[in-house]
Amino acid sequence: MQFVLVLILTIFLIFLFNLVQSILWMPYKIQRHFKKQGIGGPGYRPIFGNTRESRRLSAEAVSKPIPFDQSTISRVIPHYNRWSSMYGKTYLYWIGMMPRLVISDPAILKEVLMNTGSSSPFQKKPLDPLVNQLMGDGLPELKGEKWAIHRRITNLALNMEQVKGWVPTIVDGTMKMLNSWEERRAGRKELELDVHKELHNLSAEIISRTIFGSSMEEGKHIFMLQERQINLAILAQRSLYFPGLRFLPTKNNREGWRLEKEVREAIRKLIEQNYKIGDKWRNLLDLMTSSYKNNDGIEEKLDVEEVIDECKTFYFAGKETSANTMTWALILLAFHQEWQIKAREEVTRVCGDKKLPAAVDISQLKIVNMILNETLRVYTLGPFIVRKTCKDTKLGGLDIPAGMLLAFPILAAHFDTEIWGEDAEKFNPMRFNVPQKHLSSFFPWGLGPRICVGQSLAMVEMKIALAMIVRQYSFTLSPTYIHAPIQLLTTQPQHGAPLLFTKI
Repeated sequence: MQFVLVLILTIFLIFLFNLVQSILWMPYKIQRHFKKQGIGGPGYRPIFGNTRESRRLSAEAVSKPIPFDQSTISRVIPHYNRWSSMYGKTYLYWIGMMPRLVISDPAILKEVLMNTGSSSPFQKKPLDPLVNQLMGDGLPELKGEKWAIHRRITNLALNMEQVKGWVPTIVDGTMKMLNSWEERRAGRKELELDVHKELHNLSAEIISRTIFGSSMEEGKHIFMLQERQINLAILAQRSLYFPGLRFLPTKNNREGWRLEKEVREAIRKLIEQNYKIGDKWRNLLDLMTSSYKNNDGIEEKLDVEEVIDECKTFYFAGKETSANTMTWALILLAFHQEWQIKAREEVTRVCGDKKLPAAVDISQLKIVNMILNETLRVYTLGPFIVRKTCKDTKLGGLDIPAGMLLAFPILAAHFDTEIWGEDAEKFNPMRFNVPQKHLSSFFPWGLGPRICVGQSLAMVEMKIALAMIVRQYSFTLSPTYIHAPIQLLTTQPQHGAPLLFTKI
C-alpha cells in the first residue's frame, strides 16, 4: 500500500513538474531567448498567452467599418497592426502556450518558402483539426514523397491546356448567372444584387462541373455540408486550443465527425456515378483517377480515399478563392469607375462581336489580369503563411529554436511602401504593368514548390466571369454597402456586397 502511494505521489509530482515547465518555465525561457536578440512582443500570460488581447483587438476592429482606400491590415489582422507598431516588424507573441514569431522581411520569407527539401528545417504547420476535416488530407496537408506524388498528378490534371478545355463550361455557368440576373431585373433600369452570394453560387457551379462534370444541383449538398464545417472551423480558431480536446466527444466534435463522414460519403457517391457514366469528357475527377508515369517510368495513381481528400480541398479552396476575389474585384470596379471602363473597352476590343470570351482570348485580357492581381494584393485572402521549425536554425541573423511557429504576414508585404510606393494602400492596377521588384513582394498564391496548384484554373475562371459581367453591365456601389473586410478563414465582406447593375 505504501508503495502504491509513493508511486501515485511520484507520478503526480512528475505531472506537476511538466505542467509548471510547460506553463511557466518554457515560455519564460523562449521569451528571454528572443529578448537577448532584441526581439520583443506582448508579454506572455500563463495558459492564455495573448489570446484574450488578440480577441479584444479583433472585436474592436470588426465593430466599425473602415474608409474604402484604407489598408485592410487594421481590420483583417488587427493584432499585427497593433503589435508591429509597438514592437517592430519582427516580434514574438503567444497563442495560448504556443509561441509564434512574426517576421515581415520579404527576403527571409523567400528563403523559408523556397527551402522545402527533406533536410529543410522549415515544415508546413499542420492544419487545425476542424480545418483539416474541412480541407481533407490533400496537398495543403501532405508532406514528403506522398506530397510529391499528389503534386505531380494534380499538376498534370490542372495544366493550362486542360484548363483551357474547361473554358466553355466556365462561360456556360457565367451565362446562366447573367440570364438569371436579367430575369430578376424584369425590365427595370437597375438591379440590386449581393454579388458575394451570386459569385459563390457561380464558383460552386463551376467547381462542381469541372471536378465531376455535374451541375450545381448535384454538388450543392457537399457545399452545404462544407458551410457547416467552415462555421465549426471558425469557432475552433476563435477558441483556446487544449491538446487532446479534439478527441473528446463534445457537441462540436461530434458534429464535426458527422459532417466529415457525410462529406466523404457524398463525394464517394459522385465518384461511383462518374465511373458508371464513363469518360464522356475529361473532367478533373477523370484526370485525378488516371494513372501516370513519373520521370523514372514508375506508374503512380491515387486511391479513392486520396482522391476524396483532394476533391474536398478543391471544393473548398476553389470556391472560396475565386468567389471572394471576384467579389472584391467588382466592389473595387464599382468604386473606381475609370478601371471598370478600361476593362469593358478591353473586353470589347479583344472579344469583338463574339461577345463571349474563348480560350484564345484569355492571354489578351491584360487589363483584366492587372485588375485581378491588384485585387489579390489589396484583399489577400489568407493574411498569414505559417511554417514550423523542426530543428534549431539560424534565420536572418536570429537563432531560432526547434518547434517555433514562424508567421509571415502576406498583407504586410503587399502594403509595404518600400516595395509598392507611398500609395501602397490605394488601388492601382498599373503596378502590374511592370516587372515585380522582389520575388516575395506579391504572393497571394504562396511561393515556391507549394504554390497553389489551382492557380491557373482560378485565374481563368475569374478572367472570364469578370469579362462577361463588365461587358453586359455597368455597376456602382449600393447606398447600403458597408466597407467592412473581415477574416473568416478567407477575407470577405462582413455585410455582403450589394451593387447596383444597369444593362449596357
